[in-house]
Amino acid sequence: MSLPPYIDRAIIHKRLQVIFPEGVPQRTYCVREAAASTVFTMLYIGAIEGTDQWVAPKQIVRMTDLQAARQDEKARHSYVTGSLKPGFQPKGKTWYQENSREQIRDETIRQGFITNNAILERPGLATTSSKPRYALRADFAALFDPAFSGNAFEKAAETWREKHLSATALARTVLMRRGAVTTGEGVLVTFPNGETRRMAAGPSSVISKAVIEEFARRYLKNPAVLWISESGAKIVARDDELAAQLKLKISADRNLPDIILVDLGDGKNGGMLLVFIEVVATDGPVTSQRQEALLKIATEAGFPEKRVAFVTAYLDRSHGAFKKTVSELAWRSFAWFAAEPAHLLVLYEGKETAVNSLAGWL
Repeated sequence: MSLPPYIDRAIIHKRLQVIFPEGVPQRTYCVREAAASTVFTMLYIGAIEGTDQWVAPKQIVRMTDLQAARQDEKARHSYVTGSLKPGFQPKGKTWYQENSREQIRDETIRQGFITNNAILERPGLATTSSKPRYALRADFAALFDPAFSGNAFEKAAETWREKHLSATALARTVLMRRGAVTTGEGVLVTFPNGETRRMAAGPSSVISKAVIEEFARRYLKNPAVLWISESGAKIVARDDELAAQLKLKISADRNLPDIILVDLGDGKNGGMLLVFIEVVATDGPVTSQRQEALLKIATEAGFPEKRVAFVTAYLDRSHGAFKKTVSELAWRSFAWFAAEPAHLLVLYEGKETAVNSLAGWL
């Protein structure tokens, strides 16, 4: 079997950063050095869909710089068979310790590449078999063609993502990319009543836009924006007339959240719902202490506790901001992700709270 051309592991590492942008599920497992080592070894031995050649994790951890530099087919074929044998002694220092095999198998291959349709598993092989079982999908392997130029590679990577990533994953990457882009024009937000406001460019504004345009539409029957601010305590919009009707004090010196929504309802299913929302691009979720302070503002205006909801809005649940703050989220609150607008993470505090939650109310 003729083996395919391959590129340096460092170049593979750089290409993986482009192929799997921020927002891709399990991105960390797909872009770290171990991922580049995995792709390199599979290309080196020709473990590509359609060739009936497969790789075992032991072949990845046993690769060395000296072996990787040997480009002739004889040396590569020799590694294919030799690296599978017990007691194999590679030339040079191995890239990883033998006990790293499970980590590469479970995280890099299974959770990372297989999840994102980059690697396939050999069919019909028993789970207890020690035979090699993984191969690069053919069109994913093609992204590492040495002949690719910069622009051609980026276009090919985009085409691959559109074909193989899920709709949710693609939505995540678009949102993450928007959040990373800073322009002089800022982010244009369309309110439920059709009015527009412009916020400063950045991740927080991208999340705020999604809250106003997506969350409010999906989860509230008759939404209105009472308050929206951005970093630096700049007030983007406030509805003092509606706030006065609701007897709600929304003065800036009260340490209000980033967004306050009110659902005016449809006149058939009880009273209004007040929704306090914290936008988290880096920090600042709805903690228990924060929840208590915001609830006081609501109860002072006459809102019963069961008609008040608390939401922490994130860009994406795979993003570091969520992982950093999830342990701080208050019970009887919600987490919502702009990249997955149709889903809510509900933090129940007992059966009664669950029944009276925003999800139950809807």
